[in-house]
Amino acid sequence: MISVFELFKIGIGPSSSHTVGPMVAAGRFLGDMRELRSAPARIVVSLHGSLAFTGRGHASDLAICLGLLGERPDRIDPDAVPSLVAGLERDRAVRVGEWEVAFDPAADLVLDVTEMLPGHTNGMRFRVLDEAGEAVLTRVYYSIGGGFVIGEADETRDAPIDVVAPVPFDSADELVALCGRRGTTIAAIQLENEEALRSRAEIDAGLDRIAEAMLACIERGLATGGTLPGRLKVRRRAKDLHARLEAGMRANTRSPSEVMDRVSTFAIAVNEENAAGGRVVTAPTNGAAGIVPAVLRYLREICGETAPETTRTFLLTAAAIGGLIKRKASISGAEVGCQGEVGSAASMAAAGLAAALGATPEQVENAAEIAMEHHLGMTCDPVGGLVQIPCIERNAFGAVKAIAAASLAMHGDGVHHVSLDCVIETMRQTGLDMQSKYKETSQGGLAVNVAEC
Repeated sequence: MISVFELFKIGIGPSSSHTVGPMVAAGRFLGDMRELRSAPARIVVSLHGSLAFTGRGHASDLAICLGLLGERPDRIDPDAVPSLVAGLERDRAVRVGEWEVAFDPAADLVLDVTEMLPGHTNGMRFRVLDEAGEAVLTRVYYSIGGGFVIGEADETRDAPIDVVAPVPFDSADELVALCGRRGTTIAAIQLENEEALRSRAEIDAGLDRIAEAMLACIERGLATGGTLPGRLKVRRRAKDLHARLEAGMRANTRSPSEVMDRVSTFAIAVNEENAAGGRVVTAPTNGAAGIVPAVLRYLREICGETAPETTRTFLLTAAAIGGLIKRKASISGAEVGCQGEVGSAASMAAAGLAAALGATPEQVENAAEIAMEHHLGMTCDPVGGLVQIPCIERNAFGAVKAIAAASLAMHGDGVHHVSLDCVIETMRQTGLDMQSKYKETSQGGLAVNVAEC
């Protein structure tokens, strides 16, 4: 099973697959090194595929350094990153138990664009060398999207939790049928499966912590101006947009599009925080991290649904849909394009919103299907290898689409021609057909044409 706490993970920006995943992999390798019987001399790391092509723009190189320093995505202070990396560049060594092992990021961390590792386009090879330069430990990891990391020998591409779900489901149709037979909701089934892993009190506290982190990220984004890091020098807009909306309310000059504008601003605020390397919730990826929080705030602020149980229903339902998408297709932009990131997030948010507003399981499935269907074919073509253009605005549109999808579904009876299962499979096949230059390599689409124009 895939837990809600795997799909929604607190970490740092700008990318779940290119920043969070490499940091997790480096931390895992650090743990393996502690099992060595003799002191190692040097660590050498190479990044491959999409990680090599856009690694610096996505801070993959920094993430490797932080992971080898023992930092974790969910615990690191984003403000401490510059000093931590500067210290490593100065000392050119990391501490492994009692040993000090040489690691010079400038020389020992290589972005290898010539070799594609066989398991996934986001490949990493870690090696420990002895004094003679011979490898005494080698590990290959793949960051498969959403912060999930698997090793070369892993037999599954799903979550690493080895637990059989008490109420298993392998498709959206099966999930809806389960709800009908049991007279329950999608959120209730996801909750029952979560209880195989932890207590109800732990689940509630964890969900509340995720929601709090999502909403706090919006607030930070709304309060912060200036320019995003990187050579594009993109101006942060959320603070000014929010100020204009607030001024309009005070002057009684509210626009007919105000609700849409607010939702867009919430999503932009999150993704500007993500682009700046701030603390965000992977939902289900960092590149699409603004959609679920923006729709959650819409639920609470615009719809007035602020009860903790309603928020938990929203997140549990979104996780059930996200888990299906991850198992049956992908949430990785490097694997299937942005349809797997923004499309999945919009589908999850639409389902969660519909459920929180009292929709039937059939309507929830329809909402998820509508949102995913209208993101099919979306490429991942970040300009300059940065999670800024077009990623930030795509989150705004994804959030608005999610709300529209939930509304359309709830105006119907849940009966529709195209199933969510069909759309997920279509997304998977489309991703397979998509050329690699449109899958998070910055070698096609806007990433090329913006520079040329």
